[in-house]
Amino acid sequence: MGRTYMEKRKNIEVVAAVIIRHGKVFATQRGYGEWKDWWEFPGGKREDGEDLREALKREIREELDSEVTVGELLTTVEYNYPTFHLTMHCFLCSLTGGCLTLLEHEAARWLAPDELHEVKWLPADIGVIDLLAERGRLP
Repeated sequence: MGRTYMEKRKNIEVVAAVIIRHGKVFATQRGYGEWKDWWEFPGGKREDGEDLREALKREIREELDSEVTVGELLTTVEYNYPTFHLTMHCFLCSLTGGCLTLLEHEAARWLAPDELHEVKWLPADIGVIDLLAERGRLP
């Protein structure tokens, strides 16, 4: 018997940093690929066997030449894109070193709670934005 569509779908696991400073959240704009120009939380793919928090620290060093302290797990998003299934672990983070140099993204913004819906977020990130907005203010 053949495999179902969902069984054939590629699974991708990523980590994302919800970096908050002075009541604003840091957002980055993709500069490449199918989702170019859409906004997201910085982060990336977890390597096989890598601890989630260590993966996030590595990704922030690679993408932003910065260091973060990884705090609590805010949420894990499960989202079905047309060609893959995404599992995205989103952690609250604080910047501890570096100056958020864009090495892979084309733009970045610090967004206040009332500005969160001003950018075009990737579909998987919208649930995280809604969660932050529900809190009424950023931690």
